[in-house]
Amino acid sequence: MFALVDCNSFYASCEKIFRPDLRNKPIVVLSNNDGCVIARSSEAKLMGIGMGQPWYQVKDKYLNSNGIVFSSNYELYADISNRVMNVLTEFCPEIDIYSIDEAFLDLSSFKTNIDLINFAHDCRDKIKKWVGIPVSIGIAPTRTLSKLANKVAKDDPRYGGVVILANKDITRHFLKSTSIDKIWGVGRRLTIRLKEIGISNAYDLSQLDPRLVGSNFNVILERTVRELRGQPCITTNNFMEPKKQIMVSRSFGRSITSKKILSEAISFHASRAAEKLRHESQKCRIITAFIRSNRFNNNIKQIYASRHIELAYPTDDSRIIIKNANQILNSVFMDGYQYSKAGVLLSDFTKSYGYQMSLFDKNIDSKSSRELMRTVDHINMMEIARIGFGNQGFINTWRMKRQIKSKRYTTKVEELPEVS
Repeated sequence: MFALVDCNSFYASCEKIFRPDLRNKPIVVLSNNDGCVIARSSEAKLMGIGMGQPWYQVKDKYLNSNGIVFSSNYELYADISNRVMNVLTEFCPEIDIYSIDEAFLDLSSFKTNIDLINFAHDCRDKIKKWVGIPVSIGIAPTRTLSKLANKVAKDDPRYGGVVILANKDITRHFLKSTSIDKIWGVGRRLTIRLKEIGISNAYDLSQLDPRLVGSNFNVILERTVRELRGQPCITTNNFMEPKKQIMVSRSFGRSITSKKILSEAISFHASRAAEKLRHESQKCRIITAFIRSNRFNNNIKQIYASRHIELAYPTDDSRIIIKNANQILNSVFMDGYQYSKAGVLLSDFTKSYGYQMSLFDKNIDSKSSRELMRTVDHINMMEIARIGFGNQGFINTWRMKRQIKSKRYTTKVEELPEVS
């Protein structure tokens, strides 16, 4: 059996932990630059606030109804997520972290049978008591079915936050009541194609021949069919594969016209992308950078400028990546435009070992370069200090807008909650 533990309204729940005055009040959390709603408490959902809805559309009505709003506090959310995952490791040694607020537990690691109901409720109670986050738990013979069980546990309060699919008749009932677009791994395009051949719910999909599905659609959907039938075939490796691309981009807090400021943003994104690349133990051969205006503003001249550079040899050195990203910026930048976003994309990866070196340049990928990058990453990760590169700038006026961000209660000493 597999258990999927999913935090309820995670971002909104994090905001309530250190603010008992917000209990039972509607809370929404906004995306970068306070643009759209990306998290809602149950009270906000009842008010009709939609996921991804532009903030300006609901702002006045929501605030007039005494709703509470926060900018995204990623530092807080990441730390609370780590705490939840640490609690889960005490319950089950085999844990696969799927996202910031979800984790699969492989219950087959237990040597003896356990009482699944008591296990699930004990897990929920401990996380709520020790961390302060409410969770829902779905348990089933496969990861896909546990996803389905978790959704039922979250949507229907009658189950007390826990649903276990161990009985075939009960499983069949939930399969028939789950529309095809609600199945894990079935996207919008697949939904359209499946509905065209009369597949409207999870039970219909489970009755198809997996081999025919694999030959007519893809191997991912074939795995989904097998999982709906109770045959585990999605492993940790299926969703923990090395990345094929790394993108770092942000919208600016205000429109930018200066190439110098754009260079600071591009340098920052390139440095962050290089950090992620090294974390994946990969090197990249292609570097792409882009700048663009606000495509939603019809009152300004529109521009999207992008270019890529293919390196002679793969690298993970931040200095090389930053230098090439800025070369791209210099070649695509045009005066007279208001830029609202910039980004850097790394691609064409190879492992950090066993790749073709350059015949003519003997200084690349030197031992000193690797040691320098390793040292910089260690200092930044351990928060001994924050080391960056000079062309990233120091003031960063381009940074995204987070005007109503809560305090970082668990990661900044000066922002610790005070009790009087």
